[in-house]
This record gives sequence, structure tokens and C-alpha cells, in this order.
Amino acid sequence: MKFVHIADMHFDIPFTTLNKKELGNVRRLEQRKIFKDIIEYIKEHNIEYFFIAGDLYEHEYVKKSTIEYINNLFKEIPNTKIFIAPGNHDPAIKNSYYKQFSWNSNVFIFGNKVEKIEHQNICIYGYGFEDFYMKNNKLNEISNIDKNKINILITHCNLDGQKNNETEYNPISNAELKSLNMDYIAMGHIHKKTEISNEQENAFYPGSPISMGFDEMGKHGMIAGEIDEEKKLKLEFISLDKKEFVSKIFDISNIKSEEELIEQINSIELEQNKYYKIVLVGNRNFEINLYNIEKNTYNENIIKFTNNTKIGIDLDNLKNESSLKGIFIKNILKKIEDNPEQKEKLLNILEIGLDAM
Repeated sequence: MKFVHIADMHFDIPFTTLNKKELGNVRRLEQRKIFKDIIEYIKEHNIEYFFIAGDLYEHEYVKKSTIEYINNLFKEIPNTKIFIAPGNHDPAIKNSYYKQFSWNSNVFIFGNKVEKIEHQNICIYGYGFEDFYMKNNKLNEISNIDKNKINILITHCNLDGQKNNETEYNPISNAELKSLNMDYIAMGHIHKKTEISNEQENAFYPGSPISMGFDEMGKHGMIAGEIDEEKKLKLEFISLDKKEFVSKIFDISNIKSEEELIEQINSIELEQNKYYKIVLVGNRNFEINLYNIEKNTYNENIIKFTNNTKIGIDLDNLKNESSLKGIFIKNILKKIEDNPEQKEKLLNILEIGLDAM
């Protein structure tokens, strides 16, 4: 059997962290293109099963036209059996499109109880969210597994969630999964893909097919898999997102003014297929105004700046000067000592004051 496994598409997500130059609108169009590419792959490779492990769309924001777009693409692969396990962002609540929309006949949507679908020598198990939280998994509902058949589980979950206190999103332990003796476990929820190796692992996150921002750097795509009659599993990660989010370190220690900094940033040669976050580091010799820097940056692929610089002045030496500058530095350092929680704010005041002097 051949299958494609995706999760965390998040159709119609606002992309609130990508507001610069209406990039959110661009990414939503790219979402649609990527999903169409998945359907084209399924057509070209005669994929029999399509597993969607939750968060296909954003319940709060998704438009009916988007659901119709998705379903029309499903109609293009009538011979592919599509299984959806709703997640915490698209739970199958009463007013959801999973409940209120007439999906194509090749689509099966799991409920919040474990359901078992048998087809020839294959058993597909699954369950999904019917609320925005699920504090207990339903694995105890799985029993009497026929080891002579290929057994697959589809669910949106947080694997080993107990370890990081994420116990509200169907927490499952590795030990629980291994005890099921499934031949493949299609998971969703974590946007970073599980690395495919030669080890005998069979539970995977494909990651999100499209990156949501700089907290999701690296390649994004889907898993294409095949299980033969001897239950040998063969997997391939296929990259889908043509854009990649990357961070670029930029040391400003030798730059003397904001104007010079902006000129140098605008002269950086960057790859067109990447979105960049410029991380400013080093010892700064002037006040950093990120708003001015962003406003005057011409490269469309730079969409975010982070200031990790430090004041480029020997404060301990200057505070001992018998001058207005020395007295000012000494007073600010004393305030920082008395109010450590205000350190960043006070250092900013110090920088502005020294620049004025």
C-alpha cells in the first residue's frame, strides 16, 4: 500500500507575525498552491491512501470558500481514500465544517472515539478532537489487533507531552505507542518533521507542509510512504514549501551610525527563495531604532529584525569620570542595581542619554 501523510496545514491562519508588506496574504495563497501540489503528487503516483493528522484548517478563521477549495481537490482523487483526524485547531465541534459540510464520498473524518476502518488486508484506526483540548488519549479503546494485517493509527497528539507539561493536547508516550504494535502511526501537532532514519521507528510527524514563521525554520513538506506485504516500511520526506525562513547574524560593532547600518543592510546579497530575520549582534555605538531600520530596508525578503546588541562603551571606566557623563552613568547603573527587572529599559535610557551628550 502507498500513502501520503500530512498534518498542520492550518488553512486560513492569520499569519499575524508576518504582517510586513501583506506577507500573510502571500503565504495563504502559497498554502493553497502547496495543497494542490500534494493532490497532484497523489494523482501522478497513484497513491491509495491520504492521511491528514489534524489541524487541516483554523476553525476560528477558515472561510467556506476555502473548505470548498479543499473538497474540490479531494474530488480530483476519487480513487484515493482520505482519512482525517481533527486536531485542536480544527476540532469536530457541532458548528465545525466537519459536521456541517457535505464532504466528498472518499473522505472519512474520525470522531472522538477510536474507529477502525478495514479495507482488504489493511486496518486503519483513528480518533480526533471534538473540543479544543483533549487531556486523555483513547489508546485503551484499541484492542484485538489482527497482526496478519497492516495496521495504521492516525491521530493528532503530543508525543511524550507529559515531559513538557503539554498535557492538554492528547498526550501520548512512546511506550504506549510501541505497545500497540502498529505498522505505521501518522501523527500531527508538532510542526517540525521527525527525521527519517534507518532505525525501526514507525511513528512520525511530517511537520507542517508550509512554515508559519521564524519559529519553524528548516524544510517543510510531507511524508510519502509504502508498506509491502511483508510489512516492510519505506518512507520519504518530500519538501513542498518553496520558501524557507532563516536567521542571518549581522555584527554591527564597527558601524558608527544608523544611516551606515541601513546602507549595509540594503547591500546584503540574499537568496530570493528565503525569508530572512536579521539578528543584530555586537557592541553598538549608537541607538538602535528597529522601526526606522525596518522602514528603510528595501529588500523584500527581509521581514524581521531582532536587536541582540550590547552598549559598546566601557561603562565601568566612564562612571569614574568627574564629568556630567560620569555622574549620569553612575546614577543609571545604581538604578539598575536597585531595580534589576528594569535593566533593559534603563540601559535604553542610558544609551539615549549618552547619544544626546
